[in-house]
Amino acid sequence: MLTVEKIGGTSMSQFGDCLNNIIKRNRTEKNMYNRIFVVSAYNNVTNWLLEHKKTGEPGVYTRFLNNEEYEVALDNLCNKLLDINKSFDAIGLNLSEANRFIKYRIEQAKIYLSSMYQVIASGYVEKSNIYSAAREILASLGEAHSAWNSVNILNNHGINAIFIDLCGFNDNESLTIDERIHKAFQGIDFSKTFCIATGYTKGTEGIMRAFDRGYSEVTFSKIAVDVKADEAIIHKEYHLSSADPKLVGRDKSIPVGKTNYIIADQLADIGMEAIHPKAAKPLELAGVKIRIKNTFEPDHPGTIISNDYVSPQPKIEIVSGTDKVIAFEVHDPLMVGEVGYDLKVMQIMQKHNISYILKSTNANSITMVIWDNQGAYKMLKEMNNLVYQLTVKPVAIVCAMGTNIAHPGFLYKGAKALFDNNINIECFGQSLKQVNMQFVILRERYVDAVKTLNNALCIDN
Repeated sequence: MLTVEKIGGTSMSQFGDCLNNIIKRNRTEKNMYNRIFVVSAYNNVTNWLLEHKKTGEPGVYTRFLNNEEYEVALDNLCNKLLDINKSFDAIGLNLSEANRFIKYRIEQAKIYLSSMYQVIASGYVEKSNIYSAAREILASLGEAHSAWNSVNILNNHGINAIFIDLCGFNDNESLTIDERIHKAFQGIDFSKTFCIATGYTKGTEGIMRAFDRGYSEVTFSKIAVDVKADEAIIHKEYHLSSADPKLVGRDKSIPVGKTNYIIADQLADIGMEAIHPKAAKPLELAGVKIRIKNTFEPDHPGTIISNDYVSPQPKIEIVSGTDKVIAFEVHDPLMVGEVGYDLKVMQIMQKHNISYILKSTNANSITMVIWDNQGAYKMLKEMNNLVYQLTVKPVAIVCAMGTNIAHPGFLYKGAKALFDNNINIECFGQSLKQVNMQFVILRERYVDAVKTLNNALCIDN
């Protein structure tokens, strides 16, 4: 059985646990292989290279973009990466070799970035294309670092591991992402070789341009499809659970066990990704199952995501959501009976590249829930000048999801539980598919609502 397995940044930073819990656990020389691992950069490294994903704190890329001292920032980054290397000395990393590798890769990056600045200064090219290329180069450094280290550690533990460097740092081949992946795995005997691949893949279309920070899961997905894997496994620092254990407590958070790709899409829509939606689609179409496992509970089977799973018993599987959204309502007395009124609303949103999570309408109002960010407010400013009345409100959205919830009672239980805890439903959404009940509530009641719905719909059933 051939598996392709993905290890996230938090787990990679605790590689000793990965080594014992994932790679070597219950393995002998006979069943050590037939596994390809795709690794993310160590925790926070991509934030340092680009910008912090959540706070926006500038990284090396931001400094390059602003014509600041990016070389100094790269030197500081290099020292941080050398410190990370030191932390793996005890589990078998050859420090002198590892330090030499990452120092050389960073020096190469400096040369590339310096050349880019000269091209930008010439004024003959579109700056945005150069900036995109710089972002690609910087992003690749993190995965190259973690993948090289992992191979070195495994070899020092007597495991025949090879470094599959998909970063394309030293070649000028004009390959798409798919072509580079296909070429990299040709001729490898997986039964005797443990492959560690970079989560970043260089391609003519630009993996960062196409997928931004979800690129490592896209690489993982494309590899699994290319090698015709029997299963794709994602190792995280937590289970895919009925609710976030950080919010509801570990004793109130139940591993899901089984679900399907439709539910994975619902999670992705509210930013709680079991897997990046663009990474999930190739696996879904190829019929490859995904298994989500907890790195720190290695004997737990985890959760299987498949095409055709439907719970044999009606039940809510997951309660999740976000408090980083806003609701806006367009009201117009003349809307009633007018065909296509919402078209102009959607055209403004399309212009600003804004999509909605929830849409609810009545005779003369349209309410949508969107992500709370600068782009949203820029879009709403324009919309305010074009519609009769616009109301904007910071809110949270909490969703109750399941593969088999098209039965009487679930909506009643959820609404009653919120009522019993004095949480008002500001807006509600559910499609005919009936896999996701979406409750819009006041933002300050978000954690209370997650706990309430998890207890009423998941724990008590």
